Order: sequence, then structure tokens, then C-alpha cells
Amino acid sequence: QVQLVESGGGLVQAGGSLRLSCAASGNIVTINNGNWYRQAPGKQRELVASITASGYTNYPGSVDGRFTISRDNAKNAVLLQMDSLKPEDTATYYCNLNVKTRSGSVLTVRDYWGQGTQVTVSS
Repeated sequence: QVQLVESGGGLVQAGGSLRLSCAASGNIVTINNGNWYRQAPGKQRELVASITASGYTNYPGSVDGRFTISRDNAKNAVLLQMDSLKPEDTATYYCNLNVKTRSGSVLTVRDYWGQGTQVTVSS
């Protein structure tokens, strides 16, 4: 079993920065892809940023180069640096990791979700 713990959310003024962390623990062999999603009230959950095992990154949404996803393999963590924050970035942010685990001789690959961390940007 894998547990994901998110941290780093909070209240910040427009133009400010926050750094989100998603740390995984358990019988982890490797973390494959890592993703950050967000969901604002009344809106669908949207993909904000992705990073592959080799470090390739993708930002499919409207973050316009303001966000940077990275990974710390030594700590089994995926990070999201958010700069120049705007009020429209206000949402609950969720990490999603594709993780390979080992239980005895059995290897399993599946997705895990964090509990969500609130980011509020005031104007």
C-alpha cells in the first residue's frame, strides 16, 4: 500500500508563490508518471502538469509557464512550484502518481491520489 501526503497549500496574494509537495511512502519500487490536477468549485478537475519517469514535463492547461513540476526521486516526491499566482488559480490541488510497488515477489503498478491541498489566491 502507498500513502501520498500533500503539503504546501495556503492563502497567498496575487503575484505570490507557493510550492506544493506530494510525498509517497510504502513498498515503492519506482514512481513512474506524476501529475498535478486541480479542481475549482463548480468546475471539472483539470490536469495542470505532468512529469514522466525520465523527467519530461508537460503543461496542458493555462499555467502559461508560471508553474514548474519536478521530482525528487530520493524522497519519492513530486513537486509543483507555482509563481505569479492569479485568483483564477484558486482550487484544490491533487497529486496523482503512477507507482510500482513490491509485495514479496509480486510487482504491482497502479495510480494513487493525494488527499488534496487548498490553494487560495486573493486579488
